[in-house]
Amino acid sequence: MSAATAQAGVAFGALRHPAYRPYFITSMLSMMGDNVEHVITYWVIFATFHSPSLAGFAVVSHWAPFLLFAVWFGQLADRYDCRRIVQLAQGAFMIVSLAWATLFLTGRLETWHAMALLVAHGFAGALWAPASQLIIHDVVGSDHLQSGIRLNATARQLGILFGPAVGGALLLFMGPAYGLMANSLLYLPLTVWLLRVPYTGHVRESADLTSPRLTLADALQTFREVSGNRAIVVMIALAGLTSLFVGNAFQAQMPEFASGFSANQGEISYAVLLTANAAGAVVGGFALETSAFFRRPRVRTAVALGIFWSLAIIIFALAASYLLALVALFIAGVLNLAFSSMAQTLVQLEAPPNRRGRVVGLFNMSQNGLRVGSGVTVGVLGAMIGVHWSLALSAASLLAVSLLLLAFADAPRRALAAQRG
Repeated sequence: MSAATAQAGVAFGALRHPAYRPYFITSMLSMMGDNVEHVITYWVIFATFHSPSLAGFAVVSHWAPFLLFAVWFGQLADRYDCRRIVQLAQGAFMIVSLAWATLFLTGRLETWHAMALLVAHGFAGALWAPASQLIIHDVVGSDHLQSGIRLNATARQLGILFGPAVGGALLLFMGPAYGLMANSLLYLPLTVWLLRVPYTGHVRESADLTSPRLTLADALQTFREVSGNRAIVVMIALAGLTSLFVGNAFQAQMPEFASGFSANQGEISYAVLLTANAAGAVVGGFALETSAFFRRPRVRTAVALGIFWSLAIIIFALAASYLLALVALFIAGVLNLAFSSMAQTLVQLEAPPNRRGRVVGLFNMSQNGLRVGSGVTVGVLGAMIGVHWSLALSAASLLAVSLLLLAFADAPRRALAAQRG
């Protein structure tokens, strides 16, 4: 089923599948654990080192594994049982969280420790992503794929939404070390659920066993195969450009944005700003499920939503009012979930079934791996000119190139109109 023929479907179609409901809940808990860890560790890193450059490195090192290994991890998802791959990633998350806890408890945290653990966390996330998407496709099929992807993205945002509250509570009542020990338990429900279900990621299509090992040639072949599909190319480019220029680098710098608005209540401002962005994504995810227009994936719509997102980020970056910053982040959350879930749906629908994991890995490489660039544009540049201006300039650059991408995506329609005219 191609994106061109995809129907709008029904509201919350993925939830009509009994197996998707526990997957949604357990994934949300795991994603919340991921974000609770970020909330605690980013704050401790900021309080310990006061280094925008280190916060920028947190972004670079965290997403570099996606850039370097996402396609290979996608091939793993094509060839092997995706349940076991996800379980391996969850185990890695638990180990990293417990390692942070041990360093906090002993008071031995050094810069190189933080760098190593952020890289390890990034590897776990890169390994998890393609396999989890293939499991969604197995559970809901093509008809409800966008619903499944959007609700999965909403689950992630629910994790981000509750992450500051849960992370703040753990930080306040248990301290960073014991808080992270408790947090490691949030990865267990998904790990256990995967022991009980038949969805290997290949129930609807057989695993590709034609390639005996992971090779650079196979990765390059994936690039060549998708290069002739304009929908895939545009969606991968949209994901890559937004990640390269902005990504989520502003979240790592959020403590500095928060302290600028409220010097005496930095922790509270920090948590509320993170919550505003996540709340927008959650509200947007559920609201968009009720709209037939947004349930039908379209290339031009996805790019247009990305353009509006860059405008919202510019407003947040330059906002002198705390209320305006909150509103801009809320709207940005809605728009980010809308265009990113639509882009991923289009890629999965258009991908060749026997190479779906590789193409999803390629999309993840672009969407997540290129966030290393935003660590430079927002983080490192922010150390020189300030994070407000670095984020605003990065978002403005994204706006310009996204307009060009929209023109490229719209070219076939304009050519057809010219022929008919």
